[in-house]
Amino acid sequence: MTGPSGTPSGAGPAPPGAPPRAGEAALVEAESLFRGRREVVIAHAGQRYRLRITQSGKLILTK
Repeated sequence: MTGPSGTPSGAGPAPPGAPPRAGEAALVEAESLFRGRREVVIAHAGQRYRLRITQSGKLILTK
């Protein structure tokens, strides 16, 4: 049986330090990405995107 995301029921993310499972998306902790900042710039395919943390703690990605 599979869960709503198509992964087998009961299969959570791999433990820290474990190799990723085939087809599994990489997990990046926001704290390690932002490192105390409220905004980062991400370069992708020659474009720059801003990822920021709002005052209410939500993430917003803009081009």
